[in-house]
Amino acid sequence: MARYTGPKTKIARKFGEAIFGEDKNFEKRNFPPGQHGNARRRGKKSEYATQLMEKQKAKYTYGILERQFRNLFKDASSSQGITGEILLQLCESRLDNVVYRMGVSKSRSGARQLVSHRHITVNGEIVNIPSYRLTEGDVVAVREKSKSLVAIDDALASNSNVFEWLTWNTDTKTGTFVKVPARLQIPENIKEQLIVELYSK
Repeated sequence: MARYTGPKTKIARKFGEAIFGEDKNFEKRNFPPGQHGNARRRGKKSEYATQLMEKQKAKYTYGILERQFRNLFKDASSSQGITGEILLQLCESRLDNVVYRMGVSKSRSGARQLVSHRHITVNGEIVNIPSYRLTEGDVVAVREKSKSLVAIDDALASNSNVFEWLTWNTDTKTGTFVKVPARLQIPENIKEQLIVELYSK
């Protein structure tokens, strides 16, 4: 499946945030890319440009393609509640994102690879679809044969994040998707209302 495989620091600089995680190169040059760097004059962005930028940021952050993202928005807009909040909740409920949040991988792209390569189980069954949508109470675990993978051990050893909507047992390498997170619990710096306004045009 098509995925962005280009330079990640360049994209992070475009948005002015390290959206792909810790990035030493971004810290050195945290201004937009371009021939004249920081000295380049940048006019005021239009309302459309601001909205589009926010949508692109959300897509790159979660590693979702345009068609998938639009389908998620359709699901969010047809659900009861605040559309923008539900959109982010659907992104957070993806299996690859939950594997990343649990600390099994250092990045979402790494988590996607673990899922695709059949290293992850949901409720005891192998699931190799990164976009698989989890529901409350689903048990996510590292497959028995994959528990000795060095990459997973390294990721878990360096992970210090704790999220209220997830539980994780490092000894058994098993976690539970306890509930869908509330907007305040989602740490991503995304102005979801701008995305809703863009798609509502």
